[in-house]
Amino acid sequence: MRLLALLAVLALAVTGCSGSDAARPGVLSVGIREPATLLPADLADQAGRLVTGALWTPLADYDAASGKVTPRAAESIESTDRVHWTVKLRPATFHDGTPVTARSYVDTWAAIAAAHWVSSPVLTKLLRAREITAPAPDTIALTLDRPSGQVPALLSAPGLVPLPTSVLTSRDWNGFAKAPVGNGPYRLDGGWHPGSGGTLKRVGAGKTEEIELRVGEPGAQYDAVKAGTLDLATEVPGDRHEAMHTDFGADRHATWALPQAGYLAFPVANPRFADATVRHGFALGVDRAALEAGPLAHQVDPAKALLPPADAPGERSGTCRPCSFDAAAGKALLKQAAFPGGATVYFGPGAEAWTRTLVVGLHKALDVSVTAQASPNTGPLDGPSTLDVKLATASPYELLSTLASESGYADAVFRQNLALADAAATPEEAGELYRLAENQLLRDLPVAPLWSGHGHAVWSARVHDVATTPFTGPVLTGIAVS
Repeated sequence: MRLLALLAVLALAVTGCSGSDAARPGVLSVGIREPATLLPADLADQAGRLVTGALWTPLADYDAASGKVTPRAAESIESTDRVHWTVKLRPATFHDGTPVTARSYVDTWAAIAAAHWVSSPVLTKLLRAREITAPAPDTIALTLDRPSGQVPALLSAPGLVPLPTSVLTSRDWNGFAKAPVGNGPYRLDGGWHPGSGGTLKRVGAGKTEEIELRVGEPGAQYDAVKAGTLDLATEVPGDRHEAMHTDFGADRHATWALPQAGYLAFPVANPRFADATVRHGFALGVDRAALEAGPLAHQVDPAKALLPPADAPGERSGTCRPCSFDAAAGKALLKQAAFPGGATVYFGPGAEAWTRTLVVGLHKALDVSVTAQASPNTGPLDGPSTLDVKLATASPYELLSTLASESGYADAVFRQNLALADAAATPEEAGELYRLAENQLLRDLPVAPLWSGHGHAVWSARVHDVATTPFTGPVLTGIAVS
């Protein structure tokens, strides 16, 4: 027996694997970063959305490209006049055994609207309901302040999932985030352990009995998948970007669009940037490929449109001239507009590194003095600012209205097209109007598109059926292991 034990210890030392590292039947091991929180309405990071995407089932799924809505927790989301909306719910329970009712949603949304959470603007600025009630346990009734066809898209936001009565009563949001209780196909077994992870157990429709979530550094997780000690890594660092294509076959890695994009917003009310010719000159002076390969570490794509792929109603039919890098043309436009020279580009939290690379490139390309500075807390800006926009919904209305607001752009025709798109009766009509609004922004250019975010994942040979969505990344509930 002692000899057998010694041999077993030597075998583990040679392979570098522990018992928890070995593949277990029916168990999927997943490497992720530490989520910022597991409170769904306050999520803006990929890791948190991946976990809560398994713990909760949203009312519906929404595909911005097709305008298609697929009911999930909802049986239907309908309206006859686009002002009064009715949501019928499928029977469901929370993981604590309590029923999910219309009141669960109404009370959760009231809590979200009152808080300063990431998803609060979805309710207060986008949905803008005058009244939300629960006339029956399986029925939510909404009355809007104007006709809107975007309600199914907005209610599909992953942050608007219901919370159980226990936390709505206690208001212990921090405690709940450590042991969240959802209505989805997996429950969190034993709570969340910061720095380590957690275990999901199947309670509904899912292809694996158990999902083991391991918190760690993406480079180490990538290597663990190569070594066969981890099934799935949900992030690929920049220094592994090129190797990914050779280390893993085409059927063992994926790239998907994230609901995130970067822009250069101009203060259109400032006389120095009031001329669209100046704004186009700056846009043509941006080397987007240098940002992608440099400080953004291959985690983005250079912009090819104003709307990123995760938020776009179909493919663009025309090119995006302001998305091009053409230093000579940019200099010529600034000279044509008699731009006096000199500009400060302001940046917010987390954007300093790529903003500084941006300004160095602008100075070199346009031969004007450009500096970078942190945005002040108050007062109007006298120069452009970089924006790192993280979306809470897949509706183009959210992004287009945000970009106009950030730049102070208030053109009446643009506002009218945006309002008409919001009120449109069909996805096709809305898509056409959103494209008109996008084209106008590209012409007037209060904001210049720079990049759109994307995610990467790699997996071992035992993993099958990996699909991705912009908000969750890999859909854990659909992954199978052999």
